[in-house]
Amino acid sequence: MDNKKLLGKRIKEIRKFKHLTQEQLSEMIDIETSSLSGIESGRFFPSLHVLDKIAGVLEVELVEFFRFSSVDIPKDLDTEIISIINSLSDRDKQIIYKFLVAAFSVIKEV
Repeated sequence: MDNKKLLGKRIKEIRKFKHLTQEQLSEMIDIETSSLSGIESGRFFPSLHVLDKIAGVLEVELVEFFRFSSVDIPKDLDTEIISIINSLSDRDKQIIYKFLVAAFSVIKEV
């Protein structure tokens, strides 16, 4: 399963655990229900801004969306990470920074 599908599945699991419908969550984060459906089905990858809004409404840390086991690691990981970071806006970099800080605190606990 690819990462978009894994992420979508995880968002859907958390949304259902919080007893929210797609319509309710969509309204709360101000996106179309069809967009949320596309995210949850793995057809669309949400922007970091939308992902941050979903996390806020669902009252979870961003890291919770990425607690899935099968992730393909690229061979040249450093180059891939730098490429991704360079493509982000400053706002998205701030969100990634928050995510990394949260993820690092979880890793330290393990």
